[in-house]
Amino acid sequence: MKPRNIIIGQKISPEKIKRSKELRQNMTPAEKILWQQLRAKHFNNLKFCRQQIIEGFIVDFYCHSLGLVIEIDGKIHEKQIEYDHDRDKILSAKDLHILRFTNEQVTQNIESVLKTICEKIEDIEDLQDLRQAIQEDKNEPDISLEEIQRSLKL
Repeated sequence: MKPRNIIIGQKISPEKIKRSKELRQNMTPAEKILWQQLRAKHFNNLKFCRQQIIEGFIVDFYCHSLGLVIEIDGKIHEKQIEYDHDRDKILSAKDLHILRFTNEQVTQNIESVLKTICEKIEDIEDLQDLRQAIQEDKNEPDISLEEIQRSLKL
């Protein structure tokens, strides 16, 4: 059976697929809380996937239409700050947007987390609209995210 919810064109090892499935079956309490808000297009009618494999990394939540990655960080992330930074750079280079929250933020103030996600979604949609308008004006191939950010001075 072919794996579902995998970004097309990636070479993914069977071990990575197995690990992704294990993580979906054994979500942390914070992941479960956020998943209840994101699942089944409950959140802004957007489709989110859990434990998505991207560039060899397994991200906690992913919305393909926005290129939005949401990570819920536990205590282990305090010891792997440099690894997380390098990982975020690789994902950002693929025009992905990354939001990170701690377990405590999710479990203690889900409303604030959801508000932050909404604000990020609005920013991404504004960038997508601007990208489309610039492309239509110039009638040229797709403009890069970096060019848009430079024009907005973000």
